[in-house]
Amino acid sequence: MPLKKTSIKRSAKTGAFVLGAARFEKISAVEGIKLKPAMKKRVAAAKSAKSSPEEYRKSILRAYKKA
Repeated sequence: MPLKKTSIKRSAKTGAFVLGAARFEKISAVEGIKLKPAMKKRVAAAKSAKSSPEEYRKSILRAYKKA
């Protein structure tokens, strides 16, 4: 049986590897980390609003910032 070949994408600007949400969730599951519903909701909201990476990071910081 031939091996399934997958391509790993790199950022054009930095050359760093870019993980998608689905792959990140699979890797996290191996580590025993499960995404909470609030996290999934935040990802969906960022995608629907077409947030920039910087805006998305700010929304994460707001969610976890202590008052």
